[in-house]
Amino acid sequence: MTPTTPINRPLGDGLVLRSLRDSDDAERVATFNGQIFGPKVAEMSRSLMHHHPATRPEHWLYVEDESRAQIVSSLALIPWQWRYEDVTLKSGEMAIVATDEAYRNRGLIRALAVRHQELLCVGEFDLSHIQGIPYFYRQFGYEYAMPLEPGWHLELRQLPDAPADSAASYHFRPATCDDLPLLMRLYEEAGQSLHIRTVRPAGAWQYLFEHSEGTETQGEFWLLLDAQEQVAGYWRVAHFGFGTGLIVSETSRLSGPAAEALLHWLKAAALERNKPYIRFNLPLTNDLLRVAQGWGAHDSGTYAWQMQLVDVPRLLSRLAPVFERRIAASSLAGLTQRVVISLYRTAYELDIACGRVTAVNALNRCDQADLHLPPLLLAPLLLGYRSRAELNSMYPDVRVRGQSQVLVDVLFPRLESFIYSIY
Repeated sequence: MTPTTPINRPLGDGLVLRSLRDSDDAERVATFNGQIFGPKVAEMSRSLMHHHPATRPEHWLYVEDESRAQIVSSLALIPWQWRYEDVTLKSGEMAIVATDEAYRNRGLIRALAVRHQELLCVGEFDLSHIQGIPYFYRQFGYEYAMPLEPGWHLELRQLPDAPADSAASYHFRPATCDDLPLLMRLYEEAGQSLHIRTVRPAGAWQYLFEHSEGTETQGEFWLLLDAQEQVAGYWRVAHFGFGTGLIVSETSRLSGPAAEALLHWLKAAALERNKPYIRFNLPLTNDLLRVAQGWGAHDSGTYAWQMQLVDVPRLLSRLAPVFERRIAASSLAGLTQRVVISLYRTAYELDIACGRVTAVNALNRCDQADLHLPPLLLAPLLLGYRSRAELNSMYPDVRVRGQSQVLVDVLFPRLESFIYSIY
């Protein structure tokens, strides 16, 4: 564990907010997380703290009751990189949030969230995301804005048995660390169908293969090979997740015949493992899911990542090349206009000259804006989770000045997004 300067912030009543000081602290935090969430989360905490290349000691926060020398609350910041079209963004996950039941309703998560926000600002993160429980994290500036845990189900009875000659066309083997360069290439190719996706560097791939066993996110990677022994694709089966089905949590691009062969393998694996159905935790653009839909896979609902925009002007500036391409590809090519987005108490201005974003400015309250919307709704609009029309139909205080409607829709279209895990 890399040495760092830990935080030590008194909260009153003998409670102190701290970050990891040494390996003993790391073990105490892991043990506490296990007491709240179970042994697999304890092991996940240990693996992340000691082995994941993205984590830092200062990102693991906890509150200690000094009178008892016990940890009573914890929270982690896990750095990710995302690709928004061709722009790379930093997102800091708020992860493994826990409080001892006897210490709840005392503002400990709020205190930890304040420090988390400080770390996001110091680290110049663009976004923050959390898988959290319903509603609670809105009080910290988070809003549902990215698909999470789709639940497409295919009952085993809906899928016929494999044809007798299918074994000659394709076969399967577990992937190993030696396959990482190939897996990384296939992963990048698959991501081209998504507007927003996870950047998964070599170190994160190494972590998944070498340090996720026994954790909440453990899974297995497999390769599909054709009759000429050429790799036709890969997939990942998650060992743990929502529901009782066999969970497919990731795949490469697949041809139609390869996807059919994989579905037959999945049916056989589900039967062998006593799983009653196959669940596809995959984006709508995924080749395997599309073939499964043809066999009757049904949608049982999708949750969502809750998102926070850390520094709106900086984020809008970083996305300027995306906005410029959208304008150039529209009827507004060559546009020169000052565009104001009002969040009622604050506002942001994009200066556009000849189709180029020349400046992004933060403003005070602005009543004459092109777009008005409540503050938390900027995340789902900017990240393409909801269109302007969808938000307008749900919230009367989403307002667009008539002549600006086309421009707002050009700048903020619906997007296809999916966030594959880095741990």
